[in-house]
Amino acid sequence: MGTNGSTMLEPLRQGLPPVDPTAVSGSASCSLPARFEAVRGARTFTRSTLAQWGLDERFDDVALVVSELVTNALRHALPGDPRPPGAGSGEPEAAVRLHLMRWSSRLVCAVRDPSEDRPGGTFEPEHTEENCDLESGRGLFLVDAYSDSWGWHPLAGRLTGKVVWALFMLPE
Repeated sequence: MGTNGSTMLEPLRQGLPPVDPTAVSGSASCSLPARFEAVRGARTFTRSTLAQWGLDERFDDVALVVSELVTNALRHALPGDPRPPGAGSGEPEAAVRLHLMRWSSRLVCAVRDPSEDRPGGTFEPEHTEENCDLESGRGLFLVDAYSDSWGWHPLAGRLTGKVVWALFMLPE
């Protein structure tokens, strides 16, 4: 079942500037467990992937955005009572998945999660006054500030959930 390749990329491409899927020069993904320690794993994965691609100088900005997207997915997208390993179908221990994709002049980090809810309700101004969980709203402000653009798309077909992505322009 190739769910991390073209199936995942299809809704992602809709919100990106025109990119030729055959021109992807690098692609890597990892499953993250439904635990907050997964953020550290996501940063480690990002560091090693960017090093392989010769993009070490972009690590700080990309890692900050990856951390925020993964934290947001874990905080808002997972059920309140996580199922034990092996319960139900799918990947109970890997409810969140991080994808890094590189083109010659672009880098995209995308986080897939099982929730179909719009990301970061606190990012919307009407929710910030009375919402005590302001950190998650701040997280999407950071994503907006440190990436060149970001967005999200619900997944289609047999996949449920959404993909939240951030785009970084790279020097030619």
